[in-house]
Amino acid sequence: MNTFGNRLRLTTFGESHGVAVGGVVDGYPSGVELDRDEIARQLRRRMPREAYSTERRETDEISFLSGVKGGVTTGTPIAFLVKNRDQRSQDYDPLEDLYRPSHADYVYEQKYGLRDPRGGGRASARETVARVVAGAMAQQLLSTHGVEVCSYTDAVAGSDSAGYLDEVTPADIELSRAGCPIPELDRQMYELLASTEGNTLGATVATVVRGVSVGWGEPLYDKLSARLTYALMSINAAKGVEIGDGFALARMRGSEANDPYVSDNGQIRMLTNHSGGILAGISTGEVLRMRTAFKPISSISLPQKTVARDGRPTVLRINGRHDTSVVPRVLPVVDAMVALVLADFMLQELIPHQAM
Repeated sequence: MNTFGNRLRLTTFGESHGVAVGGVVDGYPSGVELDRDEIARQLRRRMPREAYSTERRETDEISFLSGVKGGVTTGTPIAFLVKNRDQRSQDYDPLEDLYRPSHADYVYEQKYGLRDPRGGGRASARETVARVVAGAMAQQLLSTHGVEVCSYTDAVAGSDSAGYLDEVTPADIELSRAGCPIPELDRQMYELLASTEGNTLGATVATVVRGVSVGWGEPLYDKLSARLTYALMSINAAKGVEIGDGFALARMRGSEANDPYVSDNGQIRMLTNHSGGILAGISTGEVLRMRTAFKPISSISLPQKTVARDGRPTVLRINGRHDTSVVPRVLPVVDAMVALVLADFMLQELIPHQAM
């Protein structure tokens, strides 16, 4: 399944070491002047920029193949392409017959009968380039309705948590090195990321969304919370998502967890936001809050036990170009998936609901 979304749909294609990666966006409204500079900015956020990041350097130049005329969307499917220019497929030759621990190698081969060992093929995070392009387009739609998505590094293995920062802005993130808007905590995270000595680190990413009005999402099987979780869990290395206070709510009493309503000059609002801006699967009008947990990147240069295709045991060291952690490069990917979900719901909300 390579297609995501209902009214606004993204289909992605391509592999890490193939000719290109790209996507087709269907359902995007006509008459929108695409902000190419903003799309490029989001792609730059995804690029490696620190010493602990991969040495692979891609230019990530976008070619729009259809659906855009004179920089304006036509309402037809928008196809785009980003060529791969810095592959070193020979780095993966020694891994042809080995199953790398915690990679997709074994399960892909069992499911499809073959696999592409070059950078993980379709399972590579290189695919997320297409998500970032489409997500930037979705964010442009959301901005016309006053919706802003902002993700930041909440914690790196061994660091403190930044918690939910409802007022954080993209500009705050741009000033950081590890993706955390709190300078002291950002320095702590950066030092951890820069001193792993061949190992990798897990991380959590927090996302806040301002400007979503009451009523986005559907009861039961198309809850806003369910769709967001589904989207975030589709990102490489994601292993858990919580909405609002999430698992901490399981340790509370109802008197602590409930969000009381008050009337403020005739406007009803909540005193607290433990629910993360979603109740019964529908947005409450408060700030959306969510947190995504990412496991450590599986490619490490330390020795690991594994087996070959024939079951022969061996010890593996993974060389090549790899990141120390998903952060901060994953932040625009998280933003993109959240924006795609919200833009999809926003387009649905533009059509009046029928009686249930």
